[in-house]
Amino acid sequence: MPIVTVQITRENNTPEQKRQVIAEITKVLSEVLGKEPDSTFVVIDEVDFEDWGIGGVPVDVWRAQRSKKTGAQQPQS
Repeated sequence: MPIVTVQITRENNTPEQKRQVIAEITKVLSEVLGKEPDSTFVVIDEVDFEDWGIGGVPVDVWRAQRSKKTGAQQPQS
């Protein structure tokens, strides 16, 4: 009975996207490990930006710093 927890930042993730994540993770566990989809649990834990940090700073600060370094556009919260 696999239990998979997926942690992502809370930023406009749609119900359809979350359904797809659940379906695809379930499919991978079934195909790769032979796990029964009916006994596979997938939990999506959406974390607010202020509760998530990378490199010692909140994720929004980290993304802004990274964007300046690469010139890339980062997703908006």
